[in-house]
Amino acid sequence: MNQNNKPVLDINEVPGFGQWVSLSIQHLFAMFGATVLVPVLVGLSPAVALVSSGVATLAFILITKGKVPSYLGSSFAFIAPIIAIKATGGPEAAMVGGILVGIIYALVALVIKFAGYDFIQKLLPPIVVGPVIMVIGLGLAGVAVDMAMNVGGKYSLEHFSAALVTLAITIIANVFGRGFVAIVPILIGIIGGYLYSMAIGIVNFDIVRDAKWFAAPDFMVPFAHYTPELTWKIALIMVPVTIVTISEHIGHQLVLGRVINKDMIKDPGLDRSLFADGVASAVASGLGGVPITTYGENIGVLALTRAYSIYLFVGASIFAIIFGFIGKVSAFISSIPTPVMGGVSILLFGVIASSGLRMLVEDKVNMADKRNLIISSVILVVGIGGAILKISENFEIAGMALAAILGVILNKVLPESKNISSDETASTSENVA
Repeated sequence: MNQNNKPVLDINEVPGFGQWVSLSIQHLFAMFGATVLVPVLVGLSPAVALVSSGVATLAFILITKGKVPSYLGSSFAFIAPIIAIKATGGPEAAMVGGILVGIIYALVALVIKFAGYDFIQKLLPPIVVGPVIMVIGLGLAGVAVDMAMNVGGKYSLEHFSAALVTLAITIIANVFGRGFVAIVPILIGIIGGYLYSMAIGIVNFDIVRDAKWFAAPDFMVPFAHYTPELTWKIALIMVPVTIVTISEHIGHQLVLGRVINKDMIKDPGLDRSLFADGVASAVASGLGGVPITTYGENIGVLALTRAYSIYLFVGASIFAIIFGFIGKVSAFISSIPTPVMGGVSILLFGVIASSGLRMLVEDKVNMADKRNLIISSVILVVGIGGAILKISENFEIAGMALAAILGVILNKVLPESKNISSDETASTSENVA
């Protein structure tokens, strides 16, 4: 293994106590913004989201036998469906929809188990997966930039400066840091960005001052409050979204495998990780949280720190559960200004996109080949452009899911290109026009 890629902490390596605490908190910070933001947007409890994500991640780790270093948090893909279901059936109906998502995951995992991971590898070769991974990162670029520079939809130079300071500190810590500093660049960047934000007066301390030290989350377990009812309306709204999240899960597992130099699709297996993701979503929804998914932000942290220990995710999960019950701590984390998280996200989402490019390079995909050029071009533009295939009022395929599906179809229907000589490659791409 290349010395530059040698892990600081391997998957099953137990970190020292100081490393364990600091690196776990770093992962907590990486996932916190999105995990809390989604329930806020759909009108659910952020504290419940923290606890449910922690419990669900522990369930995921248990089912995957501690072989997949991932944190699972609230998924942006479920924002619109949850809002739609809440409007007609209330929040409890949305939770039933989340449990249904878990069941669908389990069924797809069962198909993958019998079809074999070789089937997935043939279905999703590097020329399809690489661009899809790039779409995952670049598709979130707008979110990161909006967090970094806009307040209430309006541009703010003051807030953008906080994002840029956070980004600069994170980059400097990662590139020039040594020892402990080199493996916690995200945490250092957030701390530096927070201090800068305090200096320019954009930190809201009122929420910390008014919060109670102990505040039990308002769990909304559907089975405890009413008799669950699964309707066609819930199914038609929630089922299409699983195309997005299942594609996202596969993409994340492939990115993760590239980052930690292990084949996640083979061991513990895509069927097991997808099943675990489904159980995690059902658990989170059953507690009154939002359906969840593996987080690209935390994969970005792994890529930057090379600290892959599964114990860091156990620690992050435990901290999330504890913080969900400590009002002051939860409020303090909530007081981190959005542009600070935006500054970090610019780097993390970019790292994800670059991982897709890295896959194309390392697998020596010939981009002068017409076939490869067409497949990657369609995936990138459809995915990043946010194209939507609206089949009915309640059924649509959009963005990354649509891009992935088109990529798979094109890979199957376009004829394999003949070997291209080195003299021909220079002019091949020009002929596409």
